[in-house]
Formats: sequence, C-alpha cells, structure tokens
Amino acid sequence: MALWGLWIVAGLLAVRQAAAVLRLPPERRFTDLERWIGENGVLHVRGSLYDTDTFTGTPFAGLVLKPLTKAAEDSLGIVWTFGTLLLVVAVALVAARALPGPAGRRTTLFAAPVALILAALSLPVRNTFTLGQTSIIPVLLVLLGCCLPRLAGGSGRMGGALVGLAAALQPAVLLFAPLLWLTGRRRAAVTGGVTFGLCTALAWVTMADDSWTYWVHHIAGAGLGHDPGGLANQSLHGLLLRIGLRGPAELALYGLLTAVVVVLGLRRATRYARDGQILLATAVTGCVAVAVSPTAWQHQQLWILLAVVGRAGRRRADRLVWPVLVVLVMTLTSTVLVPPNPVFGPVGENAPLLAALAAACAVPFLTRTSPLWDRPVPTPVAEPERGRFPWVPLLGFFKRPLNRPNLLLELMLIRVGYWVYSYVRAQAPDSRSLAESHGRQILGVENFLHIDVEYGFNHFVAGVGWLKNSMNYYYGTFHFLVPLSMLGYLYLRRPATYRWARTALGFATLMALVGFWLYPLAPPRLMPDHGFIDTANGPQDLSNPDFGALTELSNQYAAMPSLHIGWSLWCGIVFAVVAPKPWTKWLGMLYPLLTLSVIVGTANHYVLDAAGGAAVVACGFAIQYVLTGPGRQEPATIPGARGDSDALQPEPVRAGS
Repeated sequence: MALWGLWIVAGLLAVRQAAAVLRLPPERRFTDLERWIGENGVLHVRGSLYDTDTFTGTPFAGLVLKPLTKAAEDSLGIVWTFGTLLLVVAVALVAARALPGPAGRRTTLFAAPVALILAALSLPVRNTFTLGQTSIIPVLLVLLGCCLPRLAGGSGRMGGALVGLAAALQPAVLLFAPLLWLTGRRRAAVTGGVTFGLCTALAWVTMADDSWTYWVHHIAGAGLGHDPGGLANQSLHGLLLRIGLRGPAELALYGLLTAVVVVLGLRRATRYARDGQILLATAVTGCVAVAVSPTAWQHQQLWILLAVVGRAGRRRADRLVWPVLVVLVMTLTSTVLVPPNPVFGPVGENAPLLAALAAACAVPFLTRTSPLWDRPVPTPVAEPERGRFPWVPLLGFFKRPLNRPNLLLELMLIRVGYWVYSYVRAQAPDSRSLAESHGRQILGVENFLHIDVEYGFNHFVAGVGWLKNSMNYYYGTFHFLVPLSMLGYLYLRRPATYRWARTALGFATLMALVGFWLYPLAPPRLMPDHGFIDTANGPQDLSNPDFGALTELSNQYAAMPSLHIGWSLWCGIVFAVVAPKPWTKWLGMLYPLLTLSVIVGTANHYVLDAAGGAAVVACGFAIQYVLTGPGRQEPATIPGARGDSDALQPEPVRAGS
C-alpha cells in the first residue's frame, strides 16, 4: 500500500507540474525556449546566435536545435511538456537503479517513486518545466554513460560518447572525463574527450563566428544571459562578483578556488566510485561542475539533488541531516530556508552553492566498507509502557527515543515549520464580512455565558499608560522568546523531555492552523461599532478593508484559537513538569494567566480565543500521548541527560532504530 501510495503521489506531482505549465498563457510559457525558437528567436536569426546575449547554449547546441526549430514550434505545448516529463522520469529511474548495492527489497521498490517525487518537487526541475530549458538532457546523458551498467560496462566507449555529447551541450560536464580516467575507464575517458572535440569542431566548421564568440570572446559562455553577479548564478564566480570582487583579482581568486575544488572533488569522487558508489561519485562531480562553472543557473543544479544518496553520520540520529538539508535546499527558496536578515540572509541566498561545495569537498560520506554503513550507532529507546489511563488506547507505533536529537536537524525543521505556520496563517481566508460575523458570534456566546469582560478591561488598560505600554511590549516579545527559551533549555538539560514537549507543541500548532483556516475571526480591536481600543497600533480605519499597512504583515483574522495562550500554556505545563518544587510548578502556571490578561487587555483576543488555545494544546498533548505513550516516563537513566532529575529508577532500555 505504501508503494502504491508513493507512485500515486509521484504521478499527481507530475500531472500537476505539467498542468501548471500548460495553464499559463502562451506568452508566459517556456520563456527561455521561446527566445530560442520563437518567431523572433535567435535560431531564426541569420546572424550570430549571441548578438543579443539571449542564447546561452554552446554553438553545438544551436547547431542541433536549428533543424528542430519548426518541430519545436509545432509542439511548444503538450508535446514539449510531456517530453520534458519523460526526461525527468528517465533521470529518476536511472538514479534509482544506480543506488549502491547490496540494497534490500524495500529500498529497491521504493527508490524509483521517491526519486521521481524528489525530482518533481525540486527547483531545478520546476524551473526547467516553466522555462522550457533543455539542461536536464546533459544530466540524463551522463547518468546513462556513467551509471547504467550496459552502457558503462565493457569497453565503456558508448558511455564515454554520451558523456562527450553532454559536454558539447554543457561544457562543465567535461569534468566527468577525468573522473572516468581516474577510475580506470580510460577508453571511456578518451572517447568522451574525442566526442566532445568532434562535436565542438563540427560547430567551428559550420558556425565559426559563433564559436569564436562563445569560446574565445565569452570564455566558454561566461557573461551570456543574465548578470553573472546575480543571485541566480550559484557558482564561485557569481559569489565572488556578489561580494564586490572585480577584474584580475577576482579572476585570480576564482582560478585558485576552482583548482582547489576540482582537485578535492575529483579525488573524493574517485574514492566513492572505486567503493562502488558510482551514483554518489557522479553527483559529487556534478556538484564540482556547478561550483566551478562561470555560470550555474537554477535549471543546471540538479546534480546537487543527486548528492542526497550519500550516507553521512555515525549515529542513526544524525543520518537524516544531510538528505534533509539537500532536499530543503533543492525544494525551498532562500527566504524559506533562512530568515531574510543581514546576518543569515546571505547563507540562504547562496544555499545551493554552499550545498554543492559541501558535497564536493567537505561532507564525510561513509564508504561501504565502514562498519557504520548498515549499522550506525543506534538510538537508545524505551520499551512501551502502560498508559496512566486504561481507557485511552495507545498505538505504540513509535518507540520513545531517549537521547538528544541532532541540533542542526532540529533547527532546520523548526525554521521550515515556522515558515509553514506563517504561510498558512497568511493564506487563511480573510473575508472581512465573515470574520466580523464570527466576531459577533463570539461576543454573543460570551454575553450568554457572562464572560464578556473584554470591553471593560481593555478600556481600563488603555487608560493606564505604564500598564498599556508594558502589555504592548509583552504581547510583541514574549510570544516567541519564552517558548524558544524553553525549547533551548529542554534540549540542553532534558533531552528526553524535549522530544516529548516539542512533539506536543508541533501538533498543537498544526491544529491551530486548521482553526485559522476554518474559522476566520475578527479580533476585538477590528470589530466596528463596539468601541474597543487598539492599544498597540492606535485607531484603525475600519471603513478600509485593508486596515492600513498592518495587514501586510500577517492575516489579522487569524485569532481563533489564540496561539499566544496556546504556546504560553504549553510553557506552563512543561515548566510544571520539570520544576523541582511544588511552589515553582505553580509559579510556572502564572505565565499563561498573565498572557491571558495581556491578550484581552490589548483587544487582540476574546476570552473564548484563549479557551480555543487551551483546547489545541490539550489535543496536542493527547495526540503525543496516544502515539508515544506517557510523556514523563520513568524507566531509566536517560543517555545524554544533564540534570539529576532525569536519572530515575532503572528498567530495561534497549537500543533500536
């Protein structure tokens, strides 16, 4: 069932990608391809291909495409789209087949659909679909020539010819010829070089001026297309230009860095190829090509995704860090990966290049001879224990891990999780009439229950200057500061409690997002004709549906449930669990009560919003309880603990997956 589910997901993603392209109006479809083969495209021009710097391919690519111009024009829609889709499927299937053996039956069955899903989600493939690029063809040719046994085996000349043909279309791919030579496939390497030379010479004979322009004037295409110093160019050359280097100094440093990356990368790729990890060796060499190319546009970065097959990490808890990092870099934009600020922003902006350099030169991938290849250091886990409430069924699908999780992996997931939270909150329905209608419903229910205290308390707070300013500061600061501090403390001092607590917090936040989507609610400060005072932002123009510039920051109608209360109640519960003395436990529960007074006093939430926040937190802990059992287990001394309270009564603990 899981296998069929993966194939269905892969098929849906492929259909969705094709439909997304075909739904575009003709003038926005395959914009790069249109510049080549359109009515005014460069392949129709009698002069040089490079007169306008629009065409960025090699002269040989232009020579190949020119005869296909008419056919490509006739098939600019469905045929070209599904042709690209077939290329993506072929890349995924070849990559899945090239996984290092011996591979288990489950790995063999699941590899193909997983590879297709990752490829369909990746930014290089999506970019290729949208722009109508042909850059996936060199990747497929190299994979066929290096990884497919029937073509790479024997004399290897057929595989070498495919590599040479790919290099004639994308010159940086010529780096695979030294890889073939260093791994003992010298005939294939020579054949690749000869094929590249023949294709390039053919272009020189038939298109001498264009060849001179591309190879000499532009130094293998450098400077063609977009600004090489822009963020779209994820190469060392582009990075040096972005940091302000120009002229001979930049070229000298670029040449030095290129030599270092090529030597280190090819040495590592050779090592992995001799170890039987030919797909990883191909990916590492491709990452070298991305880094050292004068220009490495997004549609040329598929090599980085292929590096996901490398295994790194001694502990099982660390094994997912590299593949998760690669998948995130290849599927999400820079602003999603890293907050867009002056400190961390450049890391996200250059994330593909950094990932390529890491794969080529730094990540210590395991060899198949390593004892950790199939048996990483296991994660200590606790055996399932009986629940505190016999009437609550425990699924027992997951063993409770007892060690500290990998910090980098946690930070990546927290960042992406927060982006998802912000995105869903911003995209939730924000119909003003519906939100105000729900607001009147809430006020009516509170009036019936005699808990409609918001108006009186809000006016009292607004009339006391120091109290109003204190609550405004509290509302905007403590909401994120306290939960993050609590998570940091738990991670350092109570690793097992950290896993329990962060799982419950994640489920609670997920259910809150569902609430934002299903029940848009105008907070008291945005309810017209009710007299509430917005203590933080001042009077709002309620006759304007946009309410000024405030709505540009977030969805103002994501009020039910209140995550200010939800997160603060989570902090109070966790504090009550870890605090050593009864009076400190009660002190921790004052935090959600103080938060309740703040959200009501500043007219940001109703009392029932707080009840909703408490409900999602209770559900979050309940789901965690059903999935993994009691949160505060007491079976053993927890490995990696830093506090005495984590050293508890012994009971058998085993190491598992």
